Amino acid sequence: MSDEQETRRGIPDATVARLPVYLRTLSVLADAGVATVSSEELACAAGVNSAKLRKDLSHLGSYGVRGVGYDVEYLIYQVGRELGLTQDWPVAIVGIGNLGHALAGYAGFATRGFRVVALFDVDPSVVGRVVGGLLVRPLGELEQVVRSEPIAIGVVATPAGPAQGVCDRLVACGVRSVLNFAPCVLTVPDGVDVRKVDLSTELQILAYHEQRKALRRIVQQGDDAPRARVGGVAQ
Repeated sequence: MSDEQETRRGIPDATVARLPVYLRTLSVLADAGVATVSSEELACAAGVNSAKLRKDLSHLGSYGVRGVGYDVEYLIYQVGRELGLTQDWPVAIVGIGNLGHALAGYAGFATRGFRVVALFDVDPSVVGRVVGGLLVRPLGELEQVVRSEPIAIGVVATPAGPAQGVCDRLVACGVRSVLNFAPCVLTVPDGVDVRKVDLSTELQILAYHEQRKALRRIVQQGDDAPRARVGGVAQ
């Protein structure tokens, strides 16, 4: 399928994946008092090439002004609107262990269009506590609470074992978007979107790159080491 065809049916997935990076970069510029930014400067700060950035932003109908660049505040609005961040998205978190506790207390969600409205756990020592200003409810109340609250996104922060069951219950209540932190793959029906965040996988990828860099250093050191000379010729 051509890019033009993809654009007619919606913004390409690869572009959507880069929009949050652009938004974060633009927010940093805005906080620093930057009013306008060129495509080259924005691309460099976001870690992409300028041609790709211009094409991505053209899907939003934003082309910048020659010799001036992009208006930072307006571009923040455009990207945020396209990502749906001008709306209020209610979120429920299931699993209030260390990770779930941190997510529930993260103040940055509210400034990005997400409002955590419900917390659930099965641990009696956790249920009944107040985390991030919310009471942790027993998992048995999930259906009742999710049906009474217009939950848009369910966050699964449980161990792998119960994760699929939790996801199934969220979906059965009408939740159509799931963010999965559990170390497993969740199966969902058509019409439900799942995004997986696997911290261990990301660390393993970084470990791979660290190993490659270490090997390159060893090879380089070997190439730079003094070589024995015989008859004035390096051996």
